[in-house]
Amino acid sequence: MKRRQLFRRATTGLAVVIGARLAAPATADALPGTGSAQPPTPVVPLDRLLRIVSLSHINDPALTPIFPGDPEFSLETAFTVADDGFYLQYVKEGEHTGTHWGAPAHFQEGGLTADQLDPEDLFLPAVKIDIRDRAAADADYAVTVADLQNWEAVNGAIPPGAAVVLWTGWASRWGTDAYANADADGVTHQPGFSPEAAQWLIDTGRLAERGALGTDTFGPDLGNDDTYPVSVKLYDRRRISLENLTNLESIPTTGAYVLVGGPINRAGSGSPATIFGLVPRVA
Repeated sequence: MKRRQLFRRATTGLAVVIGARLAAPATADALPGTGSAQPPTPVVPLDRLLRIVSLSHINDPALTPIFPGDPEFSLETAFTVADDGFYLQYVKEGEHTGTHWGAPAHFQEGGLTADQLDPEDLFLPAVKIDIRDRAAADADYAVTVADLQNWEAVNGAIPPGAAVVLWTGWASRWGTDAYANADADGVTHQPGFSPEAAQWLIDTGRLAERGALGTDTFGPDLGNDDTYPVSVKLYDRRRISLENLTNLESIPTTGAYVLVGGPINRAGSGSPATIFGLVPRVA
């Protein structure tokens, strides 16, 4: 019960705490009818309320694994301070290069594109499901409905509209062939969600209208399934994906939020992204 209470407090209290602290007046105001000033209420710096961490890899053509068949990634110096008076690079990449997010249009004909989503679709409560041991033993491990139910029995219900993030440990393979983990036939082997688990999250309201599936691999599907059944289920309504995450050890199992940034391309299928984890500091 204690864990459930802490979880509910953390996931529902972040906006209330920040709003109350930031909305408090920082200067003295006159008390009505007295001419006396109220004592000033100090504004608490945001970094005392939140710990902000990056969940994104640095985009580097020498290290960033490219999903098989995606456009190549290049990063070239276009201008230099010595020659031009300013420094600028020319970036050429697909919308799903490196750490990125996917919009419904990525898999849904007529689905919402990046520029049709709202900021609220990119700011979500996050829960982390640690499957590192199972993924290490079986690169094709698919999270089951029972896994999610067992997780909830310990940590409390996944809040509606959450980002459900798998921590597989794959980020440690970044920059090596072990990340794609392709076999002799070129088939990728990475863990992910089972279609049944994704459907359960949708049917039970965890991911009913909005939300996300996140992972530190190429995507929420098993790497060896090129029919992408999880993605087909996910990309509907206002649901998104968060892919190629890293630094997941820096966010707690429950209580954090994710904030997704990146270019919003016209009719975009998603975007390379800086994804932040926002972790409330417990008083």
